[in-house]
Amino acid sequence: MLKYADYDIVFQEVPDETTLAINLSLCPNRCPGCHSVYLQGDAGEELTPEAIDLLIDKYGALITCVSLMGGDNDPLAVNQMAQYIHSKHLKTAWYSGRENLPQGVEMNELDYIKLGPYIESLGGMDKPTTNQHLYKITDGKWEDITYRLRKN
Repeated sequence: MLKYADYDIVFQEVPDETTLAINLSLCPNRCPGCHSVYLQGDAGEELTPEAIDLLIDKYGALITCVSLMGGDNDPLAVNQMAQYIHSKHLKTAWYSGRENLPQGVEMNELDYIKLGPYIESLGGMDKPTTNQHLYKITDGKWEDITYRLRKN
């Protein structure tokens, strides 16, 4: 089950997209230095197709992408939500703290995926030392676009 604690419209997480970022709780990763410790707990409401519809309807044509921020506790549910979001003709992104795409998650439901746990000493994706990577997925091919998140 996926639960969402909050959401926001963001412009930096997915290049060239106006993204509805949905922050998912129940994070099992426990990354030291995590900037969203509150998402490790059981916070918020269940993320259902009806909840997605309400959020999408709230922002309408203002958004081009929906990013699920977390969800590592239930990657198959993330896959199902991505499929549902895709059916709404929006791009989909998943920010995961996992090293690799979990078995059973289908790339054809995702337009973008961020992989890698947060390691404080390596910095976030805006740092050239980061271990995290953002990929754009096109026709099953992964393109690393992490460099686009770095500050000049």
